[in-house]
Amino acid sequence: MSTTTPHSHEALKVPEVMAALRLSRSKVYDLIRSKQLDSFSAGRARRIPVDAVRQYMRNQMEEAA
Repeated sequence: MSTTTPHSHEALKVPEVMAALRLSRSKVYDLIRSKQLDSFSAGRARRIPVDAVRQYMRNQMEEAA
């Protein structure tokens, strides 16, 4: 199964998640705030683990089925 997330990174920046999921910046932050998308802070930077993006996509697919 192919994904649009980079394989060389373990954690993505918000703009990378926006591009991978084709969502707006505010929607990505809404997902983070609602705990639908796991993330962590490194100083002032917000990072989202690649596995969290994949899990979010799996959850969305299961809900759609």
